[in-house]
Amino acid sequence: MISKHSHEQSDRGEGVEVVQNEPYEDPVHGKGQFTEKRVYLNSKLPSWARAVVPRIFYVTEKAWNYYPYTVTEYTCSFLPKFSIHIETKYEDNNGSNDNIFDDEAKDLEREVCFIDIACDEIPERHYKDSEDLRYFQSEKTGRGLLKEGWRDTQQPIMCSYKLVTVKFEVWGLQTRVEQFVHKVVRDVLLLGHRQAFAWVDEWYDMTMDEVREFERATQEATNKKIGIFPPAISISDITLPSSTRSAPSSAPSTPLSTDAPEFLAVPKDRPRKKSAPETLTLPDPGENYTTLKLPNNFTSHKPSDPKQK
Repeated sequence: MISKHSHEQSDRGEGVEVVQNEPYEDPVHGKGQFTEKRVYLNSKLPSWARAVVPRIFYVTEKAWNYYPYTVTEYTCSFLPKFSIHIETKYEDNNGSNDNIFDDEAKDLEREVCFIDIACDEIPERHYKDSEDLRYFQSEKTGRGLLKEGWRDTQQPIMCSYKLVTVKFEVWGLQTRVEQFVHKVVRDVLLLGHRQAFAWVDEWYDMTMDEVREFERATQEATNKKIGIFPPAISISDITLPSSTRSAPSSAPSTPLSTDAPEFLAVPKDRPRKKSAPETLTLPDPGENYTTLKLPNNFTSHKPSDPKQK
């Protein structure tokens, strides 16, 4: 359903381009799936960020899925010192395990944030009646409606725990960017998990082969939707007449040298002005950690079952 979510959030020129999606085996975590995507989202940036970011840029997403453990990393083509690292663990509870990431971030200051996929507000532009989990009930599983307090009453239930680490090593913008990133991450996770539950009847009966085929077809459609097409340029071998291959004799010739014309050249003996220090020392970048808990009305008794992914 991640593929479908990416397709819905894409439009021509902006969205999610799938670069790789292939099996991967890790010596510690075993067999899994590796995906690499490019997320083009200039128009979704706040105005202060668009002022300093080029019109064409993208965020690279790399994800290693070893369910029930996954790792996702984000880097930016324009800001090489910016990154987001997300570790995810799934457990069969309603978010009651406060120590799930103690080994990964034991001595670090963290902010714990609960995300309620049914009752938390989402941006109005993303709201759909069919995805309002307070009024949705699955035909195949009978799960729903998720009313206030559903985390304490619904069974089966599973929680997605996420440890979000943001690094931004640009002096003067660090705090502002980190706050913006954490808000964006939260909004994306809220919308994505709402949709995963609302679309349960679409994926519940799928086999793993059907899941991979669905991903392939959806990713191909998404790449076309945002304008990622193979080149369609043909080069003719026909020799052009000499009249079209050469410029008119009256046209000025183009110099072959890359040196500037003499009248534009800077005198070599002119002293260099120093208007700024030769080096700039920046403070050590900070790191911001957030633990997100997203209880879902799913079950994970069979980790190898594709229904649980």
